[in-house]
Amino acid sequence: MHCLVFKVTDYKIRDIKLAKQGRLKIDWAESRMPVLMQLRRKFAKTKPLKGYRIAGCLHVTKETAVLVETFVEAGAEVSWSGCNPLSTQDDVAAALAANGIAVYAWHGLDSKEYYWCIEKTLEFKPQLTLDDGADLIFTVHTKHPKLAKEVIGAAEETTTGVHRLRAMAADGKLLYPVLAVNDQQTKMEMDNVHGTGQSALDGILRATNILFAGSTVVVAGYGHCGRGVAHRAKGLGSDVIITEIDSIAALKARMEGFRVMPMKDAASEGDIFVTTTGCRDVLTTKHFSKMKDGAVLSNAGHFNVEVDVEGLEKMAKSHRVIRPNNREFTLSGGKRIYLLGEGRLVNLAAAEGHPSSVMDMSFANQLLGMIYLKDHAHELSNDVHLLPREIDERIASLKLASMGIEIDKLTSAQKHYISDYAEGT
Repeated sequence: MHCLVFKVTDYKIRDIKLAKQGRLKIDWAESRMPVLMQLRRKFAKTKPLKGYRIAGCLHVTKETAVLVETFVEAGAEVSWSGCNPLSTQDDVAAALAANGIAVYAWHGLDSKEYYWCIEKTLEFKPQLTLDDGADLIFTVHTKHPKLAKEVIGAAEETTTGVHRLRAMAADGKLLYPVLAVNDQQTKMEMDNVHGTGQSALDGILRATNILFAGSTVVVAGYGHCGRGVAHRAKGLGSDVIITEIDSIAALKARMEGFRVMPMKDAASEGDIFVTTTGCRDVLTTKHFSKMKDGAVLSNAGHFNVEVDVEGLEKMAKSHRVIRPNNREFTLSGGKRIYLLGEGRLVNLAAAEGHPSSVMDMSFANQLLGMIYLKDHAHELSNDVHLLPREIDERIASLKLASMGIEIDKLTSAQKHYISDYAEGT
């Protein structure tokens, strides 16, 4: 358990009086994040990040708070903002501020406030940055090129951000090396699949209390996130349709038991829609006009561009907030369509985000990634890089051990066999 330590620091949050409530949430998350807590205990002694300043732009949740406070225990100075206007948990932000963290985040930011918060995190001239969506990195590159010279490296948490950064690197515009933490096996295969799969449905349920059993769920995109959503919806008894633009992903979805069709055909069949593509204009007015009365729209991609909210507003005769994070649009003829979380990340806008136990692995990657950059950034080109496989294996081993699971090890004869190309039948 942590004791609240009130310090004088610069921050901007909703209400510092929420700190005690936020601290309880953080304590709960710590109890579910054994890998990160084990690393915290180790690095609290060795202080590998002492003297380093880290600016972060990540969802301000109880799990993120565990990461932030682990950075501090490892010796770093930290400044933090939220990476989505609707994802900050105000009580968690208050708990961080009360514990001396420079945090600039509150739920319900407008666009101007959102970027003001990012600018504030950069005032102390970080040497390392950490992103979810690449907005902080992009701000440094476009508005503060002189500051970029002081940054030795960065890490990116999500698929959308990695895509943006790879495009920047291909264009020769990336000014320092970036770790694609999203692409680590202990992140992508766990957080993206199991975290998104569960938390997206959690957000939909909290906003609607809808019954998945017997419903037709349309999942746009069959990447790691889409797979997770599709399999969990299927597990709840839904008929699941996948829409895709990638022939290999579409084939995989079909071989795993899902119907596959274009969105123009799925639009008239779906009861619940979940976009997971990371691209824009996935659900537009041409789809809304075909949808059933009562169709539910949600997005599990990082940015709020997958559902054409503006187009839906223009089509509607009227709209109203009918439940928290659930807006009802009535179209001509009386058909109703329900938009969740304003088209933003439904798992964070309408719920708490991923479970702590899966973020344990993601944030262990971020912690070890910052230490890796501190030691090796000078060896890396201005490109997007993966962490060494040994770090993935270390995190997986720690997680298995925390679950009481042991695995087999190769014998000397087996090691020789798999490395000996001469032995045949």
